[in-house]
Amino acid sequence: MTYRNGAFVVDTREGRIAQVVDGSGRHTRVREPGGGREWEVPFAALRLATREEREAAGLWPAGTRPLYGCTECAELDAAYRAAAQGSDEVETGNALVAQRRHWRSAHTPVKEWS
Repeated sequence: MTYRNGAFVVDTREGRIAQVVDGSGRHTRVREPGGGREWEVPFAALRLATREEREAAGLWPAGTRPLYGCTECAELDAAYRAAAQGSDEVETGNALVAQRRHWRSAHTPVKEWS
């Protein structure tokens, strides 16, 4: 298993959140989120960052959390959580994409250009 480039992970050796730069090979190259110094981490010392960790680091897009009262948000969030419990990474990724597409189309204000 490898992490896709751009994924937010935690270097469990130090408890630091990082972004994958190159996920191929026995070591994964990561960097500080948003740029900065890169370092190598053994694959076994990485795990995906949780939503809470991404939010605490300011990496979860504002306004994209499931909205209370939105039935579709709740359904898509439940589908994503169920997929994330399994071992099918494609299904998990597809569920996350569906969730974010809904957020963008239903809950992100459209900016009017003048």
